[in-house]
Amino acid sequence: MNFKKPTLLVLFALIMGACSGPAKQESQADDDEWPTLDKYHMTMAEAFHPFKDSANLEPAKKLAPELAQSADAWAAEVLPAKVNNDNTKALLEALKSDSHRLADLVNAGAPNDSIGAALTALHNKFHHITEAWHGAEKHEH
Repeated sequence: MNFKKPTLLVLFALIMGACSGPAKQESQADDDEWPTLDKYHMTMAEAFHPFKDSANLEPAKKLAPELAQSADAWAAEVLPAKVNNDNTKALLEALKSDSHRLADLVNAGAPNDSIGAALTALHNKFHHITEAWHGAEKHEH
C-alpha cells in the first residue's frame, strides 16, 4: 500500500517537532531569567524596604557585605544576550562600586543619613539595571 510513505513522513515530522520544542523553550527561558539579578533583588529588597517604609537601617547594615559580594559575582558573570552591552556592563561596575561603598560606610560607622543616602542611590542604580532587563517596565514600591 502507498500509506507507508505519507505515514512515515507525518511520523517523522511529529518526532522532529517534539525534539525541537524543548530547545526553543530553554532558549526562551534563558531570555526570561537572570538569576543573579533575582538574587541581588531579594537582598536589596530586604535591605531597602525597611529603610523606605520605617527608616530602619539595621537590615541594610547587616546585609551590606552580602550586597557587595553579590555585586562582585554579578559584575563578573557572562551577561544574557539582551543586556550584553557596554551600557549594562558599566551599570554593573557602578553597582559593584556603590555596593562596596555602602559596605565601607557601614564598616566605618558612618552616620545613618550617609548610609541611608548611599542605600537609596544604590537602590536607584539597581533599578536602572532592572529597567535595561525588563525594557520600559517600571517596578513600583
